[in-house]
Amino acid sequence: MEIMTTINLNQVKETYDKAAARIHKRIIVCAGTGCIANGALLVHKALEDAIQSAGLGLFIELELNQHDDHEPDKKSYQMTGSGCQGFCAQGPLVNILPDEIMYVKVKPDDAAEIIEKTIQNDQTIERLLYVNPVNSQRNKGQKDIPFYARQNRLVLGECGHVDPENIREYISHGGYFAAEQAFTRMTDIEVCDVIQESGLRGRGGGGFPTARKWHLTRLEQSDKKYVICNADEGDPGAFMDRSLMEGNPHRIIEGMMIAARGIGADEAYVYVRLEYPLAVKRMRKAIADATEAGILGEHIFGTEHHMFIHIMEGAGAFVCGEETALIASIEGKRGMPVPKPPFPAQKGLFGKPTVINNVETLAAVPLIIRNGATWFNQYGTAGSKGTKTFAITGHVANTGLIEVPFGTTLREIVYNIGGGVIDDQGNVTGEGFKAVQIGGPSGGCLTEEDLDLPLDYDNLLAKGAMVGSGGLVVMNKQSCMVQIARFFMSFTQSESCGKCVPCREGTKQMLSLLDDIIDGTANQETFDMLEEIGLVVKKASLCGLGKTAPSPVLSTIVKFKDEYLQHIHDKRCATNNCLALRSITIDPEKCIGCMACARKCPVHAISGERKQVHVIDPEICTKCGICFEVCKFDAVLGFN
Repeated sequence: MEIMTTINLNQVKETYDKAAARIHKRIIVCAGTGCIANGALLVHKALEDAIQSAGLGLFIELELNQHDDHEPDKKSYQMTGSGCQGFCAQGPLVNILPDEIMYVKVKPDDAAEIIEKTIQNDQTIERLLYVNPVNSQRNKGQKDIPFYARQNRLVLGECGHVDPENIREYISHGGYFAAEQAFTRMTDIEVCDVIQESGLRGRGGGGFPTARKWHLTRLEQSDKKYVICNADEGDPGAFMDRSLMEGNPHRIIEGMMIAARGIGADEAYVYVRLEYPLAVKRMRKAIADATEAGILGEHIFGTEHHMFIHIMEGAGAFVCGEETALIASIEGKRGMPVPKPPFPAQKGLFGKPTVINNVETLAAVPLIIRNGATWFNQYGTAGSKGTKTFAITGHVANTGLIEVPFGTTLREIVYNIGGGVIDDQGNVTGEGFKAVQIGGPSGGCLTEEDLDLPLDYDNLLAKGAMVGSGGLVVMNKQSCMVQIARFFMSFTQSESCGKCVPCREGTKQMLSLLDDIIDGTANQETFDMLEEIGLVVKKASLCGLGKTAPSPVLSTIVKFKDEYLQHIHDKRCATNNCLALRSITIDPEKCIGCMACARKCPVHAISGERKQVHVIDPEICTKCGICFEVCKFDAVLGFN
C-alpha cells in the first residue's frame, strides 16, 4: 500500500469513508492469534477463492480514489482480517456487515456456502450461529450474544472491526485526531491535566494514577526524555496487551505520542515479549506506516516536535515487567530490578526521565483526549474510573477477552458474560463455582462470598487480591486449591531473578512446603512455616514480583484453610486431584476376578484368585492408574 509522505487526516477520512460507502457487504475474518491457531487464515483463503469463483468484485483493501471508475450499479465486496474479536472459545469467527451476522467455529469447507447463501442471497446459515448454553437459542450477531451485549468495549471497541494493518481505516475511525489535537492545540500541562481529570490509573497491575507519573516526569529538567510502552505481558492466562497490539496497534502508537507530548519526550520504546510474533509484526508495520505518512518522525503535524518509536523484543523474563528491570533490559543489561528511589520519572532509561505505561493504559489515552475526561468518568467507580479488560479463562463456558466498567461484579462476569461455570466434562452447571484467581500469579483468590463484590482497585486490595493486568481464571468445585496455589508459586519461583534473598530462597521454600502438603508428608509445622515464610517474602522482597509472589498462597490459606488442613491431618484431597492422597481400592460389588488388573500392575500390588474379589495393597501401590485403565467393569475406585 502506497502511503503519502505527508498526511491530511480529514482528507484521508473523507476519501476512505466515501470508498467504504460503496461496499455492498464486508466480510471480517478474525485474524488474532487464537483464531489463526484454529485455522482462520485457511478460512480467509477459502472465502477469497469462493468470492472469485462467484465472479464478485472483491477488494481486500480500500485504497484512496478506489471505485472512482467503478460501475456505480455493480455490487462490490470487501474482505479483511481483524485482530482478536474476544470470543476465543468460538473461533474462527467471521462477521458479515452491515448484516450484523457472526458465524462461529467456521471451517474452510463452509466458505462456499457463506458466499452463496449469505453474501449473494442474504440468507443466514443457522448451523454456524452461536448457541447460547443457557437457553440453547441461536444468536445472529454480537448485539444478540450476551458475551458481547453485556460488555462496554471502549479500549477494545475497534479490535475486531478495523484492519490492524491499514492506517487509513484507523484514521477513518477518528484515529490520530487526538494526537493532532495534543500537539497542535494543547500545551503539555493541558494534556496532563485532562488525563488527571479523567482519573485514569495504570492498567498494568498496581493502579498508580497515570497523570501523576506524567506530571512528575514533565517537571524534570532534562535534554532528553523517554516514553516506554510496557508490553511484557507475562501472567499465565493473560492476553489483553497482545490482543490490543494485534488488533489496533495504531491506537497504542497514538497513546504513546500523546504521552510524549505531555512529558516533553521525542523518543519511545515498545518493550514487547518475544513470544508475541504477530503483535511484533503488526506493531512494526504500524510504526513504519505512521512514519511514512508523516505522523511519526520530524516536525509532526507541522510543529517543531519530533517523535520516534522503536520496538524492543524482550527475552521472556517475567521480572522484566517490573519497571526498573525492563529499563535494564532495554539498555542491554540483565533484566533485574533496582531499589527505588530514584524513580523512572527522575532517572529512567539511559539515566533520563522516563514514563512507563502498559499497553491498555496507553490505548485509553486517545479516547480520553478525543471525548473528554467527563465522558471517561461516566464509567467505573469513584476511585477506579473507566473500564478494564479481562482475559477470562478456566472452567467457564465463554473463555475470551472482555471489557467491563470498574464496579462490575464477579457474578456478572462469570455467569452472564462468561456463560456460567462448566464441569470437567465441559457441561454448564448451575452451582459449580468454587473460586476465581484474579490478577495472575501476583493476585489473589475470590470465592463464592465475593460474587457480588464490585471489582475495582480498592475493593480487591481489601480482599487480599488485585486487579493486576487482568487475568481471571475461573475454577469449579473439582479444583484443588492447594494445587492451584502450587501452580502459581511454581511460576513465580522459576521467574524470580534471584537478586534478593527473600524472593530467591523464600519462594523456593514455599514451593517445597506446598509439595510436602500435596505429597502427604506435611504436618502442622509445615502449614505454619508456609504462612510465616509467605509473610516474610511479601514484606522483605526487593521488587513487586517478590512482594506479590506469596499472594496466591496467602489468599487461599485465608479462604480455604480447611482444605489445607484436610491435606495435612486427614491425608485426603477432597477433589481427588492429589495423587499421593488418593485411596485406591477395588469395589467388591463390581469386581468379577478377571485378573486383568493384577496381570498389568507393574509393582504386583494387586492380589486375588481368579473369579474372586481382588485387593490392592496401599503400601506397594504407586497409583500409576494402569489398573483403572484396564478394568472393564469400573471396579477400581479413586481415580475419578
